[in-house]
Amino acid sequence: MTETTEARRRTATRWPVRRWAALLAAVEAVLLIAAITGGAVGLSNLGDARGRLVDRADPQLIQANTLSTALVNQETGARGYLISGQNDFLEPYTTGRQQQDQAVASLRRLGAVDGTQAGADLTEVLAAAARWQALATTWTDSAHPTATTAQLDQSKTLFDAVRTSFATQRADLVNASRSARTSLNGASNFLTAMLITVGALLLVLFGLLYLGFRYVVARPIFRLAAEVRLVSEEDIHRHVEGSGPRELIELGADIETMRQRIVDEVGELHRAHSLLDKRTEELERSNSDLEQFAYVASHDLQEPLRKVASFTQLLQRRYQGQLDDRADQYIEFAVDGAKRMQILINDLLSFSRVGRRVGEPVVLDTGALLGQAVDNLETSIAETGAVITHGELPEVRGEASLLTAVFQNLVNNAIKFHGEQAPEVRVEAVRDDDTWTFSVSDNGIGIEPEYAERIFAIFQRLHPKSAYPGTGIGLAVCRKIVEHHGGQIWLDTQDLGRTTFCFTLPVLAGPQPELTVETNEVEEA
Repeated sequence: MTETTEARRRTATRWPVRRWAALLAAVEAVLLIAAITGGAVGLSNLGDARGRLVDRADPQLIQANTLSTALVNQETGARGYLISGQNDFLEPYTTGRQQQDQAVASLRRLGAVDGTQAGADLTEVLAAAARWQALATTWTDSAHPTATTAQLDQSKTLFDAVRTSFATQRADLVNASRSARTSLNGASNFLTAMLITVGALLLVLFGLLYLGFRYVVARPIFRLAAEVRLVSEEDIHRHVEGSGPRELIELGADIETMRQRIVDEVGELHRAHSLLDKRTEELERSNSDLEQFAYVASHDLQEPLRKVASFTQLLQRRYQGQLDDRADQYIEFAVDGAKRMQILINDLLSFSRVGRRVGEPVVLDTGALLGQAVDNLETSIAETGAVITHGELPEVRGEASLLTAVFQNLVNNAIKFHGEQAPEVRVEAVRDDDTWTFSVSDNGIGIEPEYAERIFAIFQRLHPKSAYPGTGIGLAVCRKIVEHHGGQIWLDTQDLGRTTFCFTLPVLAGPQPELTVETNEVEEA
């Protein structure tokens, strides 16, 4: 079993982060629901206790006191009327009866009804008051009240009963108020405790979240990051293993797989570099052998070839017409073959030397290079009546002899492959960002588009040697020289009616003037 497979297996026994999060969320939810429920109960109890105290107990006690005051005013007014016989003393009695009715109505509205302690106490007070009021009515309804000592004693006894029932009512109401206040304080204390509990639970929850995140997620991530850092900075062969939740273990396994792939690819890269170094050494030896061959071809082969050509030409001059026609033809074939072999060897040497003997690149005027190439082709231009014109040509950096050879080969081809009309060759240059695009166009026989690549291969010809001279190496040399200078060369197949070759060269660093289109006649025969 591989290490990665083992890591994958161990992840099955570990909880993923989402399960830890779900567990913490569930615990938080339970605690918060319990705290919220307790708070709701506390608020409900606080509301009930407040209602009992503020809306019922205290108002009942106030109205009971009002009722007591009304009864006392009635007793005082009745007694004053008995003593003085003046009707003015009946006003407190009358006012007291009205206050009594209002207080009783308020107590009934506040809950002093049948079936409650407050209602029973109120009934008892009203019953005692009614007994006293029945006696007091006999006095207040009489024009000249007369009361015996026995009646006065009876009135006192009856009103004392009223005071006793009222005292009982007041005591019960005070106890009810105290009970409601105690309940209110208890509910308030409970609510305060619940708020403190909720705050404490929140702190605990935040602590659990912090510790859970730190120990379940953060610490394994930091540990894995440290291992990855050691791999990247110190030892790429160090094994990486994740810990903690399932996702981090899987991430560690993925990193280990990636590390192993990198190690394998680095090993392959080292082997490829070793193979490349070996091939480079072989290539250097091969290049050395090619240089040796070029030396032999330019020196050792040229000498016997010159002897063959010289003696064949001497044989042709001395015995011309002395042998039969077939012998003369054979000698001519030998002379022609020797000459073409010399040309072929020279062209092949020129091709092999491109880019090997690297000279110091200098700033060159391509117009001057074109002029030198035209001077070299003076004989061909005179024989064909060719006209070579050009626009303004820029300065570039390169080797003068090589770039002159490019212009000379392209112009020579334009002259060589002309039609019935005299050759007309046009050379121009256009700047395109950081490159100059040169074009050499003519009115010659043209080239079919399907041969646009073949013509740049070495020794590739589209016409027989009898029709057009040459070895078929000129365009191959042009391509090698242009690519050696960092450019490209191609046949423009879009220029219908003319044969146009294009090649590019890098623009010199620094600002360059824009070229204006000018027509300069280089040579006309």
